[in-house]
Amino acid sequence: MDLRVKGLLARHDADGAETMVVQAPGRVNLLGEHTDYSGGFCMPAALSFNTLIAASLRRDGRLRLHSLEFNERVEVDLAGLSLNGAPPERRGHWSAYVLGVVASLAELGIHLTGSDMTITGNVPLGSGLSSSASVEVATATAVLALAGATLGKDKVALACQRAENVYVGAPCGIMDQFISANGKKGNALALDTRALTFELAPLPDEVRLVVSNSMVKHSVGDGEYGVRRREVEEAAAAIGVRELRDATLEDLLAAEGRMSREAFLRGRHVITDSQRVVDGAAELKSGNVKGFGKLMIEAHASYRDDFAASCVECDTLVRLALALDGCYGARLTGGGFGGCTVNLVETRVSEQFARGLAEGYQRETGIRPEVFICELADGAGLVGTD
Repeated sequence: MDLRVKGLLARHDADGAETMVVQAPGRVNLLGEHTDYSGGFCMPAALSFNTLIAASLRRDGRLRLHSLEFNERVEVDLAGLSLNGAPPERRGHWSAYVLGVVASLAELGIHLTGSDMTITGNVPLGSGLSSSASVEVATATAVLALAGATLGKDKVALACQRAENVYVGAPCGIMDQFISANGKKGNALALDTRALTFELAPLPDEVRLVVSNSMVKHSVGDGEYGVRRREVEEAAAAIGVRELRDATLEDLLAAEGRMSREAFLRGRHVITDSQRVVDGAAELKSGNVKGFGKLMIEAHASYRDDFAASCVECDTLVRLALALDGCYGARLTGGGFGGCTVNLVETRVSEQFARGLAEGYQRETGIRPEVFICELADGAGLVGTD
């Protein structure tokens, strides 16, 4: 049994009840940012960073949560829990991501009689690697197991997204929850966010993903994310489509005079980045890592210039990465406004690359980054019992 699982079980208070441990991974997105709430395409990959939850059943209608990272405990009465939005004392708190999912599943008829849950995770917080979706999908996996219920993985993702949209109040799309539930080891997923179908996009053995954390924190609950989403929706409305998935660049240009300059630029990013996912999947399937890396570089420029969601620190990481030996592509990943960059690097030089990037970034910014050579992991599931 994994040492993290053993350690979690040792700290879980189960009151003598049988305990199970589930996991759900964080993710990195290779192409297709802010396309998921436009019905478009994106290309996430599940990472070996994850949330672990030890869960045992109670019969008294109480949900007792213990976060090891925050060293905090929360206890609620399930009878008083609803999906109408987190009460003021829960807004922005880690427990909201758990409680929202429990409430969302209850709306689907999946009810708990009570539970003790001990939660730990190693997804870097505020990094853009989706620690929130990892917590949500791990919670859903635990609730389903405790309730003896089954739910398709696409429906698990939708229930978790609804929890974050309604209870937490963050206007996220479906990508993060979907990949946390559906990840495939060694592959990214070329995800059609409207149909909720995907194709595997295999990462060849000769390259690795290296993720670099700028240490600039962000939250999708902050205002800038919501502003960008409204601008994307403005572009769609001006064109006359429900979602930008149904628009072309020609449509956008024809409607340019009916929208703000900001909406035009955001729309151009979404339309082109969605197409980059389609093109990138073809490149990976054919083993053309140079072609895929070129798309990553183009994607960063679009995210920085058209979507205006990068920052000086992340631009510095990308510039330094592309100057190092063995780097095919680099870009900001995740919701934007800080967080991590993802780099496509030759396996043979990946460790040297990671050291060089960290040293160069610290030298230029004075900030010591976290740099990880990543493994692509499977989605959520059971990992242990006591």
